[in-house]
Amino acid sequence: MKNISIDEKWTFRNGFVDSLGALEEDPGTEVNLPHDGMIGTQVKPDAPAKSDSGYFVGGLTNYTKYVMIPKEWEKECVGLKFDGIMMNATIDVNGCKVGSQHYGYAPFYVDLTNYVTFGVENRITINCNTSMHVNSRWYTGSGLYRGAMLCHGPKVHVVNDGIFVRTKEVAGGYAFLETEVEVENSTLENRLAEIELAIFKDGEEKPDSVTKKKIYIGSGKSEVARIAMNVKEPLLWDAENPNLYKVKATVKNLGVYRTHFIAEENADIDEAETLFGIRTITADVVRGLRINTKTVKLKGGCLHHDNGLLGAVSLYEAEKRKVRKLKEEGFNAIRTAHNPPSSALIEACDRLGMYVFDEAFDAWGIAKRSGDYSQFFESDWEKDLTSFIKRDRNHPCVVIWSTGNEIPERGGLDNGYRLATQLAEKIRELDGTRPVSNGICSLWAGLDDDLMKNHSQNQNTSEGLIDTTWEKATEPFTNGLDVVGYNYMEEIYERDHEMFPERVILGSENFPKEIGFRWPMVERLPYVIGDFTWTAWDYLGEAGIGKAVYVDADDDVVKTNGWALMPPSGSPYPWRCANDADFDITGNMMPQGAYRSVVWGSKKTHIFSMHPETFGKTEVMTMWGFPALFESWNYSGWEDKNIRLVVFSNAEEVELFVNGESAGRKPVSKERPMPNSVFFDTVYKSGKVEAVSYSEGKEISRAVLLTTGEPANIRLVPEKKEMASSGHDLIYVGIKITDKDGNVVPDAEIELNAEVTGSAVLAGFGSANPITEDNYTDCETISFKGRAMAILRSGYEKGTVSIKVTAKEIGSAEESFEVI
Repeated sequence: MKNISIDEKWTFRNGFVDSLGALEEDPGTEVNLPHDGMIGTQVKPDAPAKSDSGYFVGGLTNYTKYVMIPKEWEKECVGLKFDGIMMNATIDVNGCKVGSQHYGYAPFYVDLTNYVTFGVENRITINCNTSMHVNSRWYTGSGLYRGAMLCHGPKVHVVNDGIFVRTKEVAGGYAFLETEVEVENSTLENRLAEIELAIFKDGEEKPDSVTKKKIYIGSGKSEVARIAMNVKEPLLWDAENPNLYKVKATVKNLGVYRTHFIAEENADIDEAETLFGIRTITADVVRGLRINTKTVKLKGGCLHHDNGLLGAVSLYEAEKRKVRKLKEEGFNAIRTAHNPPSSALIEACDRLGMYVFDEAFDAWGIAKRSGDYSQFFESDWEKDLTSFIKRDRNHPCVVIWSTGNEIPERGGLDNGYRLATQLAEKIRELDGTRPVSNGICSLWAGLDDDLMKNHSQNQNTSEGLIDTTWEKATEPFTNGLDVVGYNYMEEIYERDHEMFPERVILGSENFPKEIGFRWPMVERLPYVIGDFTWTAWDYLGEAGIGKAVYVDADDDVVKTNGWALMPPSGSPYPWRCANDADFDITGNMMPQGAYRSVVWGSKKTHIFSMHPETFGKTEVMTMWGFPALFESWNYSGWEDKNIRLVVFSNAEEVELFVNGESAGRKPVSKERPMPNSVFFDTVYKSGKVEAVSYSEGKEISRAVLLTTGEPANIRLVPEKKEMASSGHDLIYVGIKITDKDGNVVPDAEIELNAEVTGSAVLAGFGSANPITEDNYTDCETISFKGRAMAILRSGYEKGTVSIKVTAKEIGSAEESFEVI
């Protein structure tokens, strides 16, 4: 079927639409999809979800668009295709309910054939409901945040996501493929159809392979055509070589079959195509995870679905930027925590080369929050899991499926053991080419009251792992898994290998500050296939799970080992971001990202300071925290006071220079808690501090911190100079507050105003400050650590767009771009 984007010019309203009168009462606001109906709302101290949602509040919203359904489609099938709607959505056409969808992350299709009127405009209204508090453990956004497609095609057609290409073997200069094409016959007669398959290298017009097959399809039924194909001298896909192919299926309705075949003239033809990659996957305890027979360790990061200043809006340009930056740091894998991602993210991973641990659910039948998906799991899981797997199974970036995260049923409650196997088997029924996993955590929950009485209930600590209770309770839960995901349980990898010598282990979620001493173990143990940090990219909600504070040794907070800092009580309004990631929400690398890159082999030197006020204090940190380090040497008023500097380096030694004088030369630590680091204590003197790394006596690299002047200028740093008039393209414009010499002033907090004119809109404007009341959809913000970000989004008209950013104290800066 043909897919037509209908993202342009919807009318957005708050509230629930149940009649034409409701539409007439409120003119609404014109928006282009994808659109997040929550990100532009005011955060509130009394938000029901508190820090879970970053103090955003859900509600009722709706979208309406009048769509012309051409008269010439009258003998065709018509439908709507969504990549996800947040959440509890109902779809109405001309006042009639035609479909609904609870799970906000699952793709789905709604058949409109029997409801639309051909030759006229039809009203499509979609109501969304995020008011069932509390519906998530993080910020969800709201509405049509992944866009909408109008689909049409002949009565005999390829079903939505109905093509599946799998690599059976690569040998002797050939890739041997098996292709399935699911064809639906919506006529009242039995039919014969011819399916032609053509395989192309992505971007090329000449096919590498073509074949045909005829099949029978009963009236009102669907049938799967199974077609073997081969590709000579195939270009294999992996993260270093993301070679893609396109398969195009052409379905020709040949005619009717009664007691014999009756051919028809001018038979209808349907076409469908999809990207895929040729590659093989295996996993075992001896050779680990192998992609195309090559062992790969997953250098992974968990990702929530939001895009920072854009809210939940998913656009290819935003997802591509995120994947590109993660690859530059050293990541080769992401985990889609804890839900089906957008198709835009998956395509970006395909094209740029990023392995994906593709996850289905955060909750099954036992709730984690009162309004979450558990209410609908029993009735909806199979439908939602099926649509998710069918959408993503052609994508070579997906290397592992996950049935869930920290599922309360892991100890067997609520039929958990049976469900775990049932979900895994359903995935294998749809795709048997990839291993199935689940991110399992310790038993801080998940047991009945009798067993929990004497068990640690501190979330994701090692306290409950001193004996083998966890192994015994969860072993039946792992029955259907090819790879067992361990959340925060690195300490028992080797013990569990002795208990389960054929178990393949994946560090599916781990603390960010521990990568330095954990990663060598991952590399050493063949049955451990990788590690995923929580998290790779900062996100909205779960506000403040990453914190470090510095107090006197006798302060009561020290005794809590960081638990007093945890949300919700430790993250009062207006905490917004998790603050636990390698990149902040604007895409700037954080100190923990610099540290991870060094652990993974980067030869760069990174130097950071700790505020002099923390010197000699006791560090108290949440488990998801990282030391409070700053890329700054601006500490006016603290001259000649003690200060600590921290250097991350992969070299043997580091020498520190303060204003050209050596402050010492030290070996780089190789021991826990922080291998690949050096700590220097000195006294603060404004000017220049420099760290130089050496191996075998030779300089490897160096890094510098400077004392800057006062804020004097605004510098705009656009990441590109033009964008497409597709309504979906973006330009990220970095905003830096600089001194008169052009140095970023790292402690500058300046009020900024943005003005955008021309053929684009200001889609997001703000900073990475994790504690803020900013509305990212307006034109005002305050710089954070000397930086802010503006995101421009194209419309559907060509032209130019200009952005002007102004600060009363230091003037303005302006840039213009082409929209082509």
